[in-house]
Amino acid sequence: MEIKILGPGCPKCQQTEKIIKETVAEAGSDATVDKVTHTMEIASYGVFGTPAVVVDGKVKSVGKVPKKEDIKKWLK
Repeated sequence: MEIKILGPGCPKCQQTEKIIKETVAEAGSDATVDKVTHTMEIASYGVFGTPAVVVDGKVKSVGKVPKKEDIKKWLK
């Protein structure tokens, strides 16, 4: 599983990265977590609000910090 966090590095983007990494570790998942900061790459996902989360190529969240419960569902 591949999780991408899309965002320029704003506080909400940093918070999103932190909560996703914590949840992945707690779940014992082998998911990889990558940060995408390049504007054109972010736009290639059709995302114009950040932070955004992409799981295996599918946009799961845009413009907000996701909740742990939601992240756990994505990991299943």
